[in-house]
Amino acid sequence: MSNPLITLPEVAEHAISIRAKALTFEDPRSRLLLDRVRLVAPSDATALIIGESGTGKELVARLLHTLSGRAQQPFVAVNCGALSETLIESELFGHEKGAFTGAAASKPGWFEAADGGTLFLDEVGDLPPSVQVKLLRVLQEREVVRVGSRQPRKVDLRLVAATNVNLEAAVQAGRFREDLYYRLNVARLTLPPLRERGGDIMPLARHFLEQYAKRLRIAPPELSFQAQERMLAHAWPGNIRELENVIHYAMLVCRNGRVEAADLQFPALTLRRAEAEAPVPGAAAATAAAPCPVPATAPSLEQALLALFQQGSPGLWQHIEETVFRTAYEYCEGNQVQTSKLLDLSRNIVRARTAQFGIHQASQRTTDAGA
Repeated sequence: MSNPLITLPEVAEHAISIRAKALTFEDPRSRLLLDRVRLVAPSDATALIIGESGTGKELVARLLHTLSGRAQQPFVAVNCGALSETLIESELFGHEKGAFTGAAASKPGWFEAADGGTLFLDEVGDLPPSVQVKLLRVLQEREVVRVGSRQPRKVDLRLVAATNVNLEAAVQAGRFREDLYYRLNVARLTLPPLRERGGDIMPLARHFLEQYAKRLRIAPPELSFQAQERMLAHAWPGNIRELENVIHYAMLVCRNGRVEAADLQFPALTLRRAEAEAPVPGAAAATAAAPCPVPATAPSLEQALLALFQQGSPGLWQHIEETVFRTAYEYCEGNQVQTSKLLDLSRNIVRARTAQFGIHQASQRTTDAGA
């Protein structure tokens, strides 16, 4: 197991949809991560996996479980961002019969389902404040209380959390509890994005070629030199998930058992992002002097705020907050997921604010009128 390639099992897991399905450790940075995983795995220490979306955080969590003493016990994966805010407590901690409308029978939560094994909480940064409080208590007391019950139930499990949110910034902004952050951040594992571990790109590409070739019942095609060069030069903002999609498409359109550079189709969004992030030749000094340049005719944010302060309008903060959310929402073309990434906020917060300010409804009315 010097440089293993790990993959997801062909089973459906709760609340996990599109995700990175393979991870390898060929690149030197990946090998360092693998060494750290091997050191951390035997303990029961709570682990926090940090990494961009699509980098394989669940796969690292599964590897921790496999290398631990709990390998024969359940591994339960839960995507916190995909759970309804009204039912998230019931999903995680369980509920008793009659605890709320529709609770026809008692039901254990995912903490109880993972008893004896490992519970993986993905997108833990999206948890609402009320659930953060209960999660902190579970970590402290090692017991859960079902919704509608007063009887605590002991649980013996290892918790592995993951997030693509900057939790330190979320703590500073008051969106994430500081005490919970320190409870989670015991064994920290940072998963580099694919663009920073280029040695993993080709092994993963060949793995996906083999997998899709099996499904199509054909021999795996070769990758031309030009195709390999183009793949190694790409920034892969979508990480392993994007790589798999690119390979899948290339498999469908390539000819004569050979993938050429022209067969590689990169999403327009990732190309635009790569162009926006690419450095302008000869502009390094100017960038250092002005890290966030704006047009000369545009007023600075400070000047705009000073003008508002001088007006002394009532409800000033709500006006500023609504303007920020409305502008960001329109910039992202009404996409709440992209808006949350742009503002570095959880989707739950964006969803609540757009509803509070009527932004989503106004955008929908505009769309309907245009239609």
